[in-house]
Amino acid sequence: MTAPFDDPRAFLAELFHAAVAAADPERALAAHLPAPPRGRAVVVGAGKGAAQMAAALERLWQGPPLEGAVVTRYGHGCATRRIEVLEAAHPAPDEAGLAASERMFALARGLGPDDLLIALICGGGSALLPAPPPGLTLEDEIAVNRALLNSGAPIGQMNALRVCMSRIKGGRLAAAAHPARVVTLAASDIPGDDPALIASGPTIPQRTGRAEALAVARRWRLDLPEAARAWLERGDCEPPQAGDPAFARDEAHVVASAGLSLEAAAALAEKRGVRAAILSDSIEGEAREAARVLGAVARECALRARPFAPPVALLSGGETSVRVRGKGRGGRNGEFALALARELDGLEGVCALAADTDGIDGAGDNAGAFCDGASWSRLAGAGADPAALLDDNDAWSAFARLDDLFVTGPTGVNVNDFRAILIAPRGR
Repeated sequence: MTAPFDDPRAFLAELFHAAVAAADPERALAAHLPAPPRGRAVVVGAGKGAAQMAAALERLWQGPPLEGAVVTRYGHGCATRRIEVLEAAHPAPDEAGLAASERMFALARGLGPDDLLIALICGGGSALLPAPPPGLTLEDEIAVNRALLNSGAPIGQMNALRVCMSRIKGGRLAAAAHPARVVTLAASDIPGDDPALIASGPTIPQRTGRAEALAVARRWRLDLPEAARAWLERGDCEPPQAGDPAFARDEAHVVASAGLSLEAAAALAEKRGVRAAILSDSIEGEAREAARVLGAVARECALRARPFAPPVALLSGGETSVRVRGKGRGGRNGEFALALARELDGLEGVCALAADTDGIDGAGDNAGAFCDGASWSRLAGAGADPAALLDDNDAWSAFARLDDLFVTGPTGVNVNDFRAILIAPRGR
């Protein structure tokens, strides 16, 4: 086992894998299995880890035979015995996702009061369950999704609008299953772990509605299709609300989260002799701004031993966003890492990893990237303009040039961003 400061990147990768292991579906679901029903046990689900959750549920379940289907991103499926695994596009919805939404409705409708609907929900489910409301097309929903992703809006605000632009989100799938009991088991990729926001809460009644959706559209100046804007303004888009007696028997449990994963990474760091400081599990906002703040903290630790004296690993999670300004390739973790490289430029003894716990950062093939105090100057030395790459949202190309992409492949879990900044003691 390599000492942390002999190979800091290997050590940071170990922390990442400890965080992912803490969100393992079988471990996460075991403590939250619902009581078996007298009637049928039907499973629905959506998200980048939904197939792995379904497989784990099959291994753990001791009630009546399971039936149902879940939808995951292309290439993220796994073998299951009875629960069908569908695949669709992410982050932009497609026709396969539309068909998956109809399949979920078909499974939910017609259930009786003795039946149980188990919903396995995790990050990515919003895009994987497109279901445009009357008068809108799939192309309209794709355009809405693109406007949201390019806006830089926090995920909670994105989903506040999404629940008003759908026939399935915002508790509508649970409403279709009434009078069956609905138990939602969710792996959170949302700062604050609100089940109503995870994958836009297809089985969770809401506390927000049209007014909040309109406010999001105005605040972020979203370029929405005319049909979508008209739908919002007509007032027909209110989702089912919390407190509705139709949902009185339903339950929702967050079975995995960024907080739990960061605690697992921190425990490993401490075991290896490195103090761990969890700064937050719910950092939002633009990736560049998060890098500016965390870079300042890292610099203060390295140079002045405050607020944490080295050696220390600064850990954080949540979900940053990217305001798309250019035409480059990358995701929010790569963008964070490239912006952090600028903040750390010239600082010795600091190494960082930013990665998405699902193994895919944005539309790239990597989970994220490593950076350190030499990354910015190394790019310049290799003939690249790091500032221009950042301006073009082209973090993938930057780190590919440095051979510093962090590639894991799909992990089967999704508790959002993982960031670790390792600060060595003086002289290392």
